[in-house]
Amino acid sequence: MKIAIAGAGSIGCYVGGCLAHSGQDVMLLGRARVLDAIRSHGLKITDFAGQHQVIPTNLLSLTEDPTDLADADLVLVTVKTGATADMANLIAQYAPATAPVISLQNGMESARILRNTLKTRDVRAGMVPFNVVPKGVASYHRATSGDIVIEDGAGDLPTRLSCPDLPISASNRIEAVQWGKLVVNLNNALNALSGLTVRAQLMDPGWRRLMADQMAEALGVLKTAGLAVASTTPVPAWMVPHILRLPTPLFSRIASKMLTVDPEARTSMAYDMMAGRVTEIDSLQGEIIRLAAQNGVSAPLCSRVADLILQARGDPMTPEKIRAF
Repeated sequence: MKIAIAGAGSIGCYVGGCLAHSGQDVMLLGRARVLDAIRSHGLKITDFAGQHQVIPTNLLSLTEDPTDLADADLVLVTVKTGATADMANLIAQYAPATAPVISLQNGMESARILRNTLKTRDVRAGMVPFNVVPKGVASYHRATSGDIVIEDGAGDLPTRLSCPDLPISASNRIEAVQWGKLVVNLNNALNALSGLTVRAQLMDPGWRRLMADQMAEALGVLKTAGLAVASTTPVPAWMVPHILRLPTPLFSRIASKMLTVDPEARTSMAYDMMAGRVTEIDSLQGEIIRLAAQNGVSAPLCSRVADLILQARGDPMTPEKIRAF
């Protein structure tokens, strides 16, 4: 099975590296600046549990040419949400109509865009619970725990794709799973505004309370809209805000059983802001804000955070300043 990674950024390179290391036939479609580094150094993948692999270039196909999608038996889309429409058009133009297309992207919008463009194809949503950060030249590090979930369908793709470093399961409630991940990912913006690592942020009661309040607001909007939320952690989604509000010693004990986080991990939005890139705020807080408006309720905290991200100048903020905005 020739697996095309459509958009070889951090997530794409990590996922593609794991699959190639397990013996899969992987093609990375990406930008020259990313692929040239891999051509020169090989692809290095590491994780919080101590995995350390260098995938030699002879085990990968590297291309900047979208016409090479014609060789794909499966397409994993890993571009940022804003680039999804362009990638969908390239897939429609060049990839075989028989190749399933799986979105491994944040938010809800990307899978919708892919389905709208690729109407007659097998398009499936997916959920990636962990974050991946660049760690030097051609090196990508998985900084948090969790397993990928994709939409159930024909072909038993989870079994065919899973490997020891990258377990993958299927769900027939993928939209609920995606909403659960989106609610957790609302912290991406708070982490970017904080200037802290995720672990330092989680150890601060003021930040945890702000995270909890934002999650509770989003869960309330989803409940009003009648949308199911499947937790991406071992506890129900509604319980997470309560856990975040616990005293730090108790929170630390409970959280250690739910999530593993590297000491230096930051969210993808934090890296996007540091690099001056466009963020995915519209696909995260923006989804909750739009859903609230459609259902006649408000989402003031999500709206406040979204405004701050759009106006951010790179100076770290405190929870109190965010609440007072």
